[in-house]
Amino acid sequence: MLDDDVLEAMVNSVAKFAREELVPAEAEVEETDQIPPQIIERFKEFGFFGMSIPEEYGGLGLTMFEEASVVMELGFAAPAFRSYFGTSNGVGTHGILIDGTEEQRQMYLPKIAAGDMVASFALTEPDAGSDVASLATRAVRDGDDYIINGTKRFITNAPHAGVFTVFARTGPAEMRSKGISAFLVPGGTPGLNVATHFQKMGFRGSHSSDVTFEDCRVPASALLGGQEGVGFRTAMTTLDHARLHMSAMATGLSIRLVEEGLKYAMDRKQFGKAIAQFQLIQGMLADCETEALASRAMVEKVSRMKDAGIIVTKETASCKYFTTEALGRIADKVLQIHGGYGYIKEYPIERLYRDARLLRIYEGTSQIQQIVIAGQMIKQAAR
Repeated sequence: MLDDDVLEAMVNSVAKFAREELVPAEAEVEETDQIPPQIIERFKEFGFFGMSIPEEYGGLGLTMFEEASVVMELGFAAPAFRSYFGTSNGVGTHGILIDGTEEQRQMYLPKIAAGDMVASFALTEPDAGSDVASLATRAVRDGDDYIINGTKRFITNAPHAGVFTVFARTGPAEMRSKGISAFLVPGGTPGLNVATHFQKMGFRGSHSSDVTFEDCRVPASALLGGQEGVGFRTAMTTLDHARLHMSAMATGLSIRLVEEGLKYAMDRKQFGKAIAQFQLIQGMLADCETEALASRAMVEKVSRMKDAGIIVTKETASCKYFTTEALGRIADKVLQIHGGYGYIKEYPIERLYRDARLLRIYEGTSQIQQIVIAGQMIKQAAR
């Protein structure tokens, strides 16, 4: 763990960067649907691509609490910025860290940590979203290789990815989750095709695409960990980290929205005084501030629990569920405070409102989180 003074200095530096460099670039990203190259270089300078990658592989090796503290500050800016390196810190690399061979770690992690290679996570399919165990992409052994066929959907950073963690069925369909394996497939491999990225409701600058595999041949050494049938476990073991990371981002955006709402309410005059003086506006501001504070407290507490080695599957799902739903409520109230001005592009709330909506779907829907929470509660009670 970092010394408190070092962590505070890092967090303050990231907060300054988010407010002075990222927020002013938001309009350009919205217009061009691209993260400016100079911003990407700044990401590399800060080491954002390797926050959760151990130092031995070139990363920063931050604890969960330290990473969450940094991500909350980054979340103050439009979430598309964090999305560019988000998969390289979570689902795109944690499978390699947890289940990869040492050769696979040495091959990919240093490049990812340096920002020279973007990692992507290819799990979701057209007919397999929340029900991961029903995925249809297949990988068939052919001598010293595997041949992969199938389609993946909504794959974040696919157009930029240098390596994909691809989940495919190596066993018969009736084996469900036990027949799923994971493969590390380099971008540009023959038979791997990335479609044009989707035009989304929000998150402009963050690119998600379909990825198709047509007789895509990879060597047996691409099998993650060198073992078939453990891909589902690999995917599930990355989720506690991913949910906390996403919760930290949602919390940072909530804090930004509260500031936007308060600033507007203090500047906007009606009936001869600032609308912040009206009790109904104050009620909305108070609700927003309270939920943002609660989100922060949850993320910090559960992050420390995870760092202590406690199993936090229920708690991380609770964080993801609460913080993203709270963000939605805050965004709605802040837009309401803006009135008609909140519905036009003159103010950032119009864009941030659209961005916020994705987080209740991203990395597992709110309904999936509810199922996980209740399932864990029942298991714990039964024990």
